Amino acid sequence: MRYLVHINFPHEPFNSYVRDGSAGQKIGRILEETKPESIYFTEEDGTRGATAVYNIDSASDIPSIAEPWFLTFEADCRFRIAMSPEDLQNSGLDELGQKWG
Repeated sequence: MRYLVHINFPHEPFNSYVRDGSAGQKIGRILEETKPESIYFTEEDGTRGATAVYNIDSASDIPSIAEPWFLTFEADCRFRIAMSPEDLQNSGLDELGQKWG
């Protein structure tokens, strides 16, 4: 199942890693290990952030994705299920609407 993982980096320790030149290497190591389908770095609420797409087979896979961000950057991670248009079409919305509407 695909998840959007929103990652928020606090200013510290990220600023220190930028100053000592290790931020890129640390991010690269996490990406190499966790293998997101894609990731986009952005600003969120005035801090550094990223949104990654991961294909997660089991809830037990979540720590192997979140812990590197937690432990390396003291980042916050939020996991959100993501549906493709095909997933939504196969979800039975019409039947649910008739049953519950």
